[in-house]
Amino acid sequence: SDANSGVGLLLCCCLRYPTLEDIAKSIREQQFKRIVVMAGAGISTPSGIPDFRSPGSGLYDNLQQYDLPYAEAIFEIGYFHHNPNPFFALAKELYPGNYRPNLTHYFVCLLHKKGQLLRMYTQNIDGLERLAGIPPEMLVEAHGTFATATCTVCLRKYDGEDLRPDVMSGTVPKCPTCKGVVKPDIVFFGEELPRHFFKYLTDFPLADLLIIMGTSLEVEPFSSLAGAVRSSVPRLLINRDVVGPFTWSRRPQDIVQLGDVVSGVQALVDALGWTPELDTLMAASVEKVSV
Repeated sequence: SDANSGVGLLLCCCLRYPTLEDIAKSIREQQFKRIVVMAGAGISTPSGIPDFRSPGSGLYDNLQQYDLPYAEAIFEIGYFHHNPNPFFALAKELYPGNYRPNLTHYFVCLLHKKGQLLRMYTQNIDGLERLAGIPPEMLVEAHGTFATATCTVCLRKYDGEDLRPDVMSGTVPKCPTCKGVVKPDIVFFGEELPRHFFKYLTDFPLADLLIIMGTSLEVEPFSSLAGAVRSSVPRLLINRDVVGPFTWSRRPQDIVQLGDVVSGVQALVDALGWTPELDTLMAASVEKVSV
């Protein structure tokens, strides 16, 4: 049964650590049908998404003019109420439409199309998962989204696109009803996580494979999800560095693919024999955008 696929994988590997090829074979043979993916900023960097914390990036330099007490203040709700301008400078840069998804996003979309994705949990707020064709109901955007917005005063809901003209022109969006500042539904420090984040309580015990890519696993509570799958479930880390439980509590069926994230995902796709399908999916998506 697929409940035992992790155990089976372990046995088929003759009591050695399984390899990327072993995992690929099990995915290809539909042994894994409830795959959970966890992703962080490392899957967005190849799309050109700038890191507001990296000196030398245009975005970082742009934010210097606001004299932030420290970089993270941009995501503090108290600071936002005091001065929303730095956040909206960031929003203008990250607003959906400026960047394109890359191979990592389309790989997850392909897992979904094959009926093998249970859910994708992302720390990213750039919306590239949605742009790659992953349906919103298959996504848990743990740190929020620009796709929707809420008035900070009367709590009226808005579509993210309603804010686009203001955000792009450098104007702080105001609620027509009460003139309060309208804030995209990005989760700030000190705010509650989106309710759908708690889907993990049912998703992770059901998962038969966990793929973690492009994350330092440093931000709680997202990072602790890596330990929330059953102990028999294989975990595949595709990342620049060994992180989180892969450092201090590696399990026998954990697989670690270190290096560039796109290259790591490409290696998995090649091992799966899915490269032609992925190329077709990406080409169709690019065509849709250029029409």
